[in-house]
Amino acid sequence: MSSANHEHYFSAAPKSEVKQGIIRTYLCGRKFEFLTASSVFSIKKVDLGTRLLVESMILPKKGCVLDLGCGYGPAGIVAAKLNPALHVILTDINLRAVRLAQKNLEINRVTNAEVKRGCLYEPVNDEAFDCILSNPPVSAGMDTVKAIITQAPEVMIEKASLQMVIRSKIGAKTLPAIFEKAFGNVKILERKSGYRVLMAEKTGLKE
Repeated sequence: MSSANHEHYFSAAPKSEVKQGIIRTYLCGRKFEFLTASSVFSIKKVDLGTRLLVESMILPKKGCVLDLGCGYGPAGIVAAKLNPALHVILTDINLRAVRLAQKNLEINRVTNAEVKRGCLYEPVNDEAFDCILSNPPVSAGMDTVKAIITQAPEVMIEKASLQMVIRSKIGAKTLPAIFEKAFGNVKILERKSGYRVLMAEKTGLKE
């Protein structure tokens, strides 16, 4: 997909004609169904990056989880289904994505999650999260991806984690350093098919 097409899914209000699709798939050993649409990322299948993030994510036993840039909602919905003790908030700037994510909560009978619309952390700046999950909109620019990392500690409790999937050929050299600067730590949680999941923990030890 070209970068021009990618930019559509980071638009606040896509203008393109709505063309809907349905994805039926298994994630973490469970069956899910997602309604998708044009101008929302990965309309025909759960993309490899999101799948790697979902299959490798480490969820807290309780507390609040943020799916930042949720698209139609796969990461947040799976997290909510895997652990009913969690409260999951899904956010996206894209109005079409927000509406799809809300519908997909209903389709998958998720009751411990909600969807909010806004740019990056703006809709949740009064929240405190135990875990943040993100498949960032790289085509929106590296500054946006950096902001997701550097602003994350402001909405995280102590020992909370940020788990982000990246393309190995795009951010493997630069993004770990940004994680390290923001958190004082970073590790590769998983790597596969040209992607890797980076994870950092808010420890309070960063100078």
